[in-house]
Amino acid sequence: MRNVKFVVAAGAMSLMSGAALAADLPLAPPPLIPVDFGGWYLRGDIGMTNQQLGSLDSAASPLITSQSGLGFDSSMLWGVGVGYQFNNWFRMDVTGQYRGAANFHGSQTILSGGTHFADNYTGSKTEGLFLVNAYADLGTWWCITPFIGAGVGTSYNYISGFRDDGFSAPGGTPGAPAITYFANHGTWNFAWAAHAGLAYKVSPNLTMELAYSYVDLGNAAPGNFSAYDGSASGPTTIRFKDITSHDLKFGVRWAIDPVPAYVPAPQPLVTKG
Repeated sequence: MRNVKFVVAAGAMSLMSGAALAADLPLAPPPLIPVDFGGWYLRGDIGMTNQQLGSLDSAASPLITSQSGLGFDSSMLWGVGVGYQFNNWFRMDVTGQYRGAANFHGSQTILSGGTHFADNYTGSKTEGLFLVNAYADLGTWWCITPFIGAGVGTSYNYISGFRDDGFSAPGGTPGAPAITYFANHGTWNFAWAAHAGLAYKVSPNLTMELAYSYVDLGNAAPGNFSAYDGSASGPTTIRFKDITSHDLKFGVRWAIDPVPAYVPAPQPLVTKG
């Protein structure tokens, strides 16, 4: 009988010491749950423009019989901006770009008043582009987030060094060559863009982007013209119409005060009785 009491007492003491040891063990960390987050960010971009021209028109030359090689060379672009990440799928930013000089070249043959004109054009164009953009982030796979977006704003299109080298052939007889110079001139236009790209989050603060943008820059025009021999001068009638660009950009975003996308789940309430 004494042996049975001893075994019962020993078992009770073992259970009590096990409970005390369990109470001293650290609790498992609470699980993480996703949350919406927001925060300001700065951005910078560098890339290349690939521009196209819808048409080069002149009210003084109503009938263009042929044209060749009208267009712009590629140019560099640099951009900066500030934005806000509203949650893990939607963000907006305001951006400004300086788009470097894109050389212009090409030729036209024009019939006006029974006289044929051949014109060879040279010049260059730069832009200042300002947009308000909105983006949708489409989920993350292997740390890569595809996104799409759109922007609206304004573009200041500046034509410089524009020149028209040509000659005329009245009645089929070649005339004297002529050179016409145009003053530098800029115009503001409504602009819009469509964006798509891939983002890679390097750290909580730093995100890198590879993006494509289709940009509609509107129209442009050179300034007043002057013939090389002073025989004619006046306001220009030449218009660059429907300027668009396919841009390829590398960008970085720096979160000023990043907020984590996950937080610990709340712990259940414990009532002491």
